[in-house]
Amino acid sequence: MVMCAASATRLDGTGSTRHPGSVSRRVGEHMIEAPDPPPQPIAAVLADVDGTLVTSAKVVTARAIEAIEKLHQRGVLFAITSGRPPRGMRMLIQPLEMRGPMAAFNGGIIVQPDMTIVDERPVPADIAPTVIDVIRAHGLYPWIYRGTEWYVTDPDAPHAMREAATVQFQPTVVPSYDSLLDRAVKIVGVSDDHDRVERCEAAVHQQFGTHVSASRSQPYYLDVTHPEANKGVVAERLSHYYQIPLEQIATLGDGANDVLMFRRSGLSIAMGNASEEVRRQATCVTASNDDEGFAKAVEEFILPRAVAAPVVSRPGRQ
Repeated sequence: MVMCAASATRLDGTGSTRHPGSVSRRVGEHMIEAPDPPPQPIAAVLADVDGTLVTSAKVVTARAIEAIEKLHQRGVLFAITSGRPPRGMRMLIQPLEMRGPMAAFNGGIIVQPDMTIVDERPVPADIAPTVIDVIRAHGLYPWIYRGTEWYVTDPDAPHAMREAATVQFQPTVVPSYDSLLDRAVKIVGVSDDHDRVERCEAAVHQQFGTHVSASRSQPYYLDVTHPEANKGVVAERLSHYYQIPLEQIATLGDGANDVLMFRRSGLSIAMGNASEEVRRQATCVTASNDDEGFAKAVEEFILPRAVAAPVVSRPGRQ
């Protein structure tokens, strides 16, 4: 399934339908159909990694690599954003010939392909210990990322083996997180009880409000980061750094934490494996990550509108 909202008959807000390729406008007391305005060109692409760019086996397909190479050839800036740490995205740099920034921890750290840090925003140190307490109170296991390092208190922590296979490095086992919370870039609550994770997310929002950003990167992971470390802000920073209007940025994702960047970008594409709730938030829906959904989205939705991004100096540390 590869489709855009504009390709289907939609309601015009009055209860009547309108035809694709047109928009209803009010003239006096009447609604008339007029052609849709031409779509914005796309000068940058911001893609989620797990569930989007890579398959369930954590592989980038040859077709996806070819699609990204076509973006490079057209001068389109290609950037990635993920809940992964920077070291957990290193394996993508060479096959994708990464030139644009990589936003780790949902934007908690932004690095260049050479691992130069452009921006780093830790969880506020006065809040981090209480976040850990709330996670534990809801029956989730907490682990933390500090800088580029990953810490756990239990070598057999839930999903630690899965995470290590994904990011391709092992955590450091420590007796306590107490001395590490001054620069924790991401605090993760882990549980296979997905309802607990959802309730914990709501509790974090209720207790800390706008002092943190909290979202589920997977049904079993609750990511807590700096309030300005979310994928919506990543899209805004990409726009600022490279002088590309948000309307000319395309975003691709599959998770609840991708919706914020969908709302900021001119073109948003949900993967077929995304939940119905996430798919409803996107402009377009592509096939699943295991059915070349990323490559199909680039080929069908982005390349026909592709334009070269402005040439600007590489952003330095903020």
